[in-house]
Amino acid sequence: MNETRRAALEAALDTLPLVAILRGVRPDEIDAIFDALVAAGFKLIEIPLNSPRPWESIERISKRCPDDVVIGAGTVLDPDACGRLADLEAPLVITPNTDTAVIDEAVTRDLAPMIGCMTPSEALAAARAGAKALKLFPAARLGIGYFKDMKAVLPAGLPVFAVGGIDRSNMSEWVNAGIDGFGFGGSVYRPGWSADEVGRCAGELIAEWRRLRESFSQAEGLEREADA
Repeated sequence: MNETRRAALEAALDTLPLVAILRGVRPDEIDAIFDALVAAGFKLIEIPLNSPRPWESIERISKRCPDDVVIGAGTVLDPDACGRLADLEAPLVITPNTDTAVIDEAVTRDLAPMIGCMTPSEALAAARAGAKALKLFPAARLGIGYFKDMKAVLPAGLPVFAVGGIDRSNMSEWVNAGIDGFGFGGSVYRPGWSADEVGRCAGELIAEWRRLRESFSQAEGLEREADA
């Protein structure tokens, strides 16, 4: 990963840790969908490898990806995919599961593994192997209480993203519980949606994230003042 992409990734994780998951996107529509997401403000975009001709879509957007946007693949199940992503300068390696062989290859190639996990054992194994972030999946089915219990044993500073069943209606409860970011699938893109629909939904999700973070920061400020 070059320094420009590294800086973009760190900035996104710090200020706008939202991943757009384009499961099912086709190469003939990826350019318009990608442009709509970038215009709305998304900085992290994944194309799952079980989409139609995913490598063609990744290659198309990798050739013109803005410096402040980071792209990559989702549903990465094979370590060999990491080499193709490195060649395309598409550093996101996002998995639904914890496979240390995939993580090892991603780390070796200086990519950004964001690793799916459900249990504390999987999460801690991913952390030890060098995951850049963890992806709690399927988040909505596991619930807030489950996340709080698991977060208590995770390494401090390792971002955790909630993925699966997340939309505007339930973002606030996760932010209040301490989640670090989100991956949006059907709430930002579904096969057949137009670029305009994607852009509108993307803008709404980003606006809600910023609103929630501002409210959270204000509440923290009031608590500090009360403790002073």
